[in-house]
Amino acid sequence: MAPMDDNTRNRLEQRIGHHFANPLLLDRALMHASLVDARVESNERMEFLGDAVLGMVVCERVFTHFPAMLEGEMTKIKSMVVSRQSCAAIAKEMGLPACLRLGKGMKGGEQPSSLAAAAFEAVIAAVFLDAGLEAANKFLAPLVDPLIQRAAASSHQQNFKSFLQQHAQAIGSGLPSYPVLDEKGPDHSKCFKVCVDIGGRRFPEAWGQSKKRAEQLAALTALVELGAMTREAAEEAARQAGLVDLKLDPMPVK
Repeated sequence: MAPMDDNTRNRLEQRIGHHFANPLLLDRALMHASLVDARVESNERMEFLGDAVLGMVVCERVFTHFPAMLEGEMTKIKSMVVSRQSCAAIAKEMGLPACLRLGKGMKGGEQPSSLAAAAFEAVIAAVFLDAGLEAANKFLAPLVDPLIQRAAASSHQQNFKSFLQQHAQAIGSGLPSYPVLDEKGPDHSKCFKVCVDIGGRRFPEAWGQSKKRAEQLAALTALVELGAMTREAAEEAARQAGLVDLKLDPMPVK
C-alpha cells in the first residue's frame, strides 16, 4: 500500500507541530480498518493508546490548573474534554477527516463523527510513540486548554462562592465573608464594591452591578490570589457566567 504523499504529510506535520522521525506512524494513525485486510493493521490499536494519553494529559493539566478542585469536579471536566464530541471537533478543525485513508465502501457522503474522533486519538498515539509524552503534551496543550477552561467555567458557573468556601475549608481557613466596602450610583442602578475576608485576610475588592455579582467576582479574585484557579481560568469563568471581566482594580463607575 502506497504511503501518504509528501505534500499531505507536510501539511499534517505543520498542523500537529511535530516532525515524525518514523513517518509510518502517521500513516497508520490515519488508516481506517476498511482499507486493510487485517484490522490489526488499521489505526484501531493506536486509537486505544491515544485515548489513554489524551486522558493522562488532560488530567495532569486539570490537576495543575485547579489545585483546590475536588475529585468529582475534576472528573466532570475531564469527561467533557475527552468526549468523542470534543475529539471529533478538534479533528475537524485540524482537517483530519480529509486525510483519513478509507476503503471504497466508506468513501463518499458525510463521515460519522466517530471516524474523526478516532483519527485524532490515533494521531495522539503517533506523536507519543514517535517522541514520548512531552511531545504529546506539547501537541495537545493548545488544543485542550481552552476546552478545560470552558468546562471549568461551566462547572462553576454562578457557584464561585461555593468553590471558595470548599477551598477555604480544605486549607484550614475560616469561612469567607463578603463585606460591602462602597456603593455608587442611583438607587435603581447601583454598583457595589465587595471584598472577601477569610480569617482576617482581606482580598482585592471587585465591583458589580448587584451585591450578588460583586460577591461572585470577589470570590474569583480570592481564588486567584489563593492559587486555587489560574488567572486565565478565572477570567474565562467570569465571561461564561455573564459577569463583567475579572478585575483586581475597582471598576470605574460613570
